[in-house]
Amino acid sequence: MRLPLLTATLLAALTAACAPAPAPLPVAPMPEQAAVPPAAEVLVTRDGDHWTADYILAEDAPAWAFIRSSLTNGTRQPWRPTDWAVGTPGVVLERVGDYDVLRTLDGSPVPRRLRLTLTPRDHDLEADYPVLAFTDGSVALFSGAFDVFALPSLDLARDMPDDLNEAGIQLTNARITWRDRAGPVLSQGQRLPEAITEDGTLYILFGEAKMVEAERLVTVVDPELPRWVADRIEEFAPRVADYYATRIGPGQTDRPTIMASWRGPTPGLQSMGGSVLPGLIVMTFEGIGNLEPSPEADAQNRWFIGHESAHFWLGQTVRYERARDSWITEGGADLMAIRALKALEPSWDDRPMLQEEVDGCVKLATQPIATAASRGDHRAFYACGAVFALVAERAQFRATGGDWFDFLKPLIDANREDGILARAEWLDHLDTVSGDPTLRPGIETLLDTGTPDPAEAIAALLHAAGVPHRVEEGRVVLE
Repeated sequence: MRLPLLTATLLAALTAACAPAPAPLPVAPMPEQAAVPPAAEVLVTRDGDHWTADYILAEDAPAWAFIRSSLTNGTRQPWRPTDWAVGTPGVVLERVGDYDVLRTLDGSPVPRRLRLTLTPRDHDLEADYPVLAFTDGSVALFSGAFDVFALPSLDLARDMPDDLNEAGIQLTNARITWRDRAGPVLSQGQRLPEAITEDGTLYILFGEAKMVEAERLVTVVDPELPRWVADRIEEFAPRVADYYATRIGPGQTDRPTIMASWRGPTPGLQSMGGSVLPGLIVMTFEGIGNLEPSPEADAQNRWFIGHESAHFWLGQTVRYERARDSWITEGGADLMAIRALKALEPSWDDRPMLQEEVDGCVKLATQPIATAASRGDHRAFYACGAVFALVAERAQFRATGGDWFDFLKPLIDANREDGILARAEWLDHLDTVSGDPTLRPGIETLLDTGTPDPAEAIAALLHAAGVPHRVEEGRVVLE
């Protein structure tokens, strides 16, 4: 998410707004489906500035949809129809419902073999993993962007839910061969003449961007990224990960890879965005506000690293069941990062960031939080999820003197095997810890229906939980 360059006071107050949009988890086949052939074989080739993706589809179908069909932030327009051109006669790529779809002009089955010409651009995407473009010409592509599924009719695409976890259809990742005419590609930490993957959760790097391995971290950093930002990643990421592991046990990985790209010193801007995949944190920095360190910018970067690192616990060790429940992982990671940064840097003032979470939830909770993604209001998952986490934390404090990590730990431990932390489990745990039957319906109202007066509803929820606050001229102010 992009922010204008702010004064020191406002920057501290709005730090939480730098959180990236929540990335939905890739849809993968169930274990018993592991032997199902891939839906497509794909050859992705870079030849200088010319990129192609050659598909061999597994079956005849009148349409094929891309599993990950996200929109760009701000414009809310699909990126694929402008960046990918169909080279096979009679086939078009267009938006149908919530999906980018390949279909034929005459309604016949899409040819099993087809070619797409790619123009990789590093768009700022809603809830998805973008292309990473490095200033030395290196490019990292996300494997899940190439995954497709067959549709028995074009009309079905118009009615398909935007969360495929709810569609009840079998999905498989594409088997992709990655090839660069200029030399090896980097896949899962290895330089290879060509890579072959069948996993929708990977980045494949084309180019010479340097990989640096340390004991606790592997980094692939844009050579033009301001050095202090790179230093902060290398210094703080292991520290915050160690803190999380101490508080809530092992996460998905203890030696992550971080890829960090740099979009340049855009005037009037300090921007950072990111996402997490198994073993990998992806970060993008932009703006003149990131050129030089300041106490505010330094704290913002540390918090950002803390938020993304938190997803190795909330997002990878356990994940939400449905995309509409991403408040569990995004708001939870927000509060994890705030509490960790305060513990590791006691002089940091966490109050402005916490207040921004409350203000953000008040602004966005007039409509159901659960449907925020369909409106492009992904910030609701972060802000309101953090408010719910504050409520849970206060319940834990009242019960045992504990904090947010003490509330989280038993939830994570109970779900390590299946990897799913469902909404009902989170709320059941709140009921048990708090002993207060009024907290749950207050949260459920905000999730499922919204409210015409969010300030009143959130103030009531905080009051019931015992979170110190006051109401000033209609604004809920944390104390």
